[in-house]
Amino acid sequence: MAYRVCFVCTGNICRSPMAESVLRARVAEAGLEDLVEVDSAGTGGWHEGDGADPRTVAVLEEHGYTGDHTARQFQASWFAGRDLVVALDSGHLKALRRLAPTEEDARKVRLLRSYDPTAADDLDVPDPYYGGLDGFQECLEMVEAASEGLLAAVREHLEGRAA
Repeated sequence: MAYRVCFVCTGNICRSPMAESVLRARVAEAGLEDLVEVDSAGTGGWHEGDGADPRTVAVLEEHGYTGDHTARQFQASWFAGRDLVVALDSGHLKALRRLAPTEEDARKVRLLRSYDPTAADDLDVPDPYYGGLDGFQECLEMVEAASEGLLAAVREHLEGRAA
């Protein structure tokens, strides 16, 4: 059974699809695509059915990331099928923990930047939606900085399953 990771932001068109693309690339580079599944969703359904924001796509493509994306809203029932739910900011963290059907499910929720050993006290990835392209670039930098630590945590979980 695959280890399943879901990234969650507000509308699932900027931050979470960016994190999904980056982790999916790291998983492929590590040769773990048969063991790890990565997806994303939003806390709200405002953009359900839409593709990723064009600025997200542009920044990802500029840095060699690929992938198609269709926005959707995270559902409480999805906790059962996810091993880790990664929130992009503290608002998402709180919303997801409130949505969690059980305490065990609530413990699956983590902040992305908690996996970045160089992150300061502010673990939120700022929402770039209302800004310019530079905000999307900054978002990608934060996602990439956390991706190695996140991949290490996923590997640790996989090794624990094999033991």
